[in-house]
Amino acid sequence: MKLTMILLLSPAFSFASGRIPSDIQWSVLMMTLLGGLALFLYGMEKMSLGMKKAAGDSLRSILSALTKNKFVAMSVGAFVTMVVQSSSATTVMLVSFVQSQLMTFSQSLGVILGADIGTTITAQLIAFKLTDYALLLIAVGFALLMFGKTDRQKYFGESLLGFGILFYGMKLMSEAMKPMRSFEPFIQILHNLENPFLGILVGAAFTALIQSSSAFTGIIIVLAQQGLVTLEAGIPLLLGANIGTCITAGLASIGTSQDAKRVALAHVGFKIIGVVIILPFIPWFADLVRMISPANSSPDLMVQAADTPRQIANAHTIFNVGLGLLFLPFTGYFSNLIYKILPDNKEQLALNPVVWHLDDQSIKTPSMALDLARAEIARMAKILGRMLEAVITPFFDNSPAKDKIHPSISLIEGIEIREKKINYLRVKIADYIQKIGQEELSDDQVSEVFAMMSIVSYMENIGDIIQRSVMPMIAKKRALSLTFSEQGQEELIHYHTKVCKQISRLHDVFVEMDLQKAKNIMRKEEKYLDLESKYRVYHLERIHAAKEESVQTHDIHMELLDLLKRITVYTGDIAKTLLSMEKIGN
Repeated sequence: MKLTMILLLSPAFSFASGRIPSDIQWSVLMMTLLGGLALFLYGMEKMSLGMKKAAGDSLRSILSALTKNKFVAMSVGAFVTMVVQSSSATTVMLVSFVQSQLMTFSQSLGVILGADIGTTITAQLIAFKLTDYALLLIAVGFALLMFGKTDRQKYFGESLLGFGILFYGMKLMSEAMKPMRSFEPFIQILHNLENPFLGILVGAAFTALIQSSSAFTGIIIVLAQQGLVTLEAGIPLLLGANIGTCITAGLASIGTSQDAKRVALAHVGFKIIGVVIILPFIPWFADLVRMISPANSSPDLMVQAADTPRQIANAHTIFNVGLGLLFLPFTGYFSNLIYKILPDNKEQLALNPVVWHLDDQSIKTPSMALDLARAEIARMAKILGRMLEAVITPFFDNSPAKDKIHPSISLIEGIEIREKKINYLRVKIADYIQKIGQEELSDDQVSEVFAMMSIVSYMENIGDIIQRSVMPMIAKKRALSLTFSEQGQEELIHYHTKVCKQISRLHDVFVEMDLQKAKNIMRKEEKYLDLESKYRVYHLERIHAAKEESVQTHDIHMELLDLLKRITVYTGDIAKTLLSMEKIGN
């Protein structure tokens, strides 16, 4: 922001001092510069969107499957971030995995380090001087987008179109900056950026402003192409950009779960420590970059400018790769430190209705947003499982019971709190899915959106059965001061256990995205419905035999059996809904 104000004020300052070059048309320069910047940022967004669509739903499965080995995790993080063009988007998925216990927080740190490497790929692509072919890239990309026969061809065309627009924006910015090569005040301003503290500050501020380190790196490279930024000035700006992108993620984590805060803190911590380490060695770092990059010893500024963009891109890559290799062996220690800074607050998580996975910033990437919605639905299933498991206890034990997970509250309070969370999550997930439905979706994704809307309603119905139908029966049973018959109690406990397993299987389906388990739920549903009919007959036989306990508890016994049966039917309906989709998580 400071540099922007300086640029805007420079014409007036120079005019007053009598040093403004007469050949600079400031209105045309600013119009071209801002228009080029707009095209550059739009092209980057378009390229990223096309790449994310082409990758489809595979990104989440790639991340979840390949993160047990630290070096593999870092490589996968780099690849996924290269595709989505956003380290923040990658960290959103990581938060989902950590909270779903698909990976530990320590494992996620390797992916975070890889994500930082992935952001440097864009800088390497931008450093290739492809501006002369920008219009050709736009033409080819547009042709594929309009006339491609498959979705993948259209997505590739969209990405190529964005790539072309990006380079055309660079071309406009580069042309606009040419007159500034003879404008001494502007050259002096950029020369001052060789002061590492000022360069880092400007880089962090600009990156936080445009919310993309890749975009700001591209701007640095444009300035370098005109000989306006040296490698010594570019490196502090790059270091500032690395910090700026973390500040954005840190601000986004405010008000989120502890896991989200930990991931953001790890991201910021890695970058700041890395910048502090390299800060005193920037001159030697610049020499190292020149040694392994193209360099020309000519004193001519424009001759040097031909090499500087590639050197800046390499400096960006070397810093982040070095950072990853430096911290990767110590991710375990770093994880423990962050846990000490941000410890778990399980009671707060349990008692307050909050979402763990839903992230509005991911809605523009439907495949990722649907993954997050599935993770939240899996959490709903887990909460339902705990409600159902607990609610049977008071029917057989009149003594006050504590919640199994949180002993500070009673068993009944735990069920009531979880029912409120189910209702809260149903509303939040439904709203989130509706927002996803407003985006551009594939046919499979449209099917998944409709399926999820049905599923969250089914889950809320299960919660209502437990809260509104089963819970009132507890007081009714206690008022009788009677127990079930021995055989009846065994049957109810056994059937309740079976229904709990169905909910557990449902949770696993959403966590693992395994349709075979959904088919297993449907097979079990048939068996459990037959089992309910059998137990109903057994109970009626006891009634016919005038067994006193069975007669006295008849209404409660039959109603409880019927309610458990209804829950079984709902789990089967959810499994059928999942199977009705063409695919899930592929």
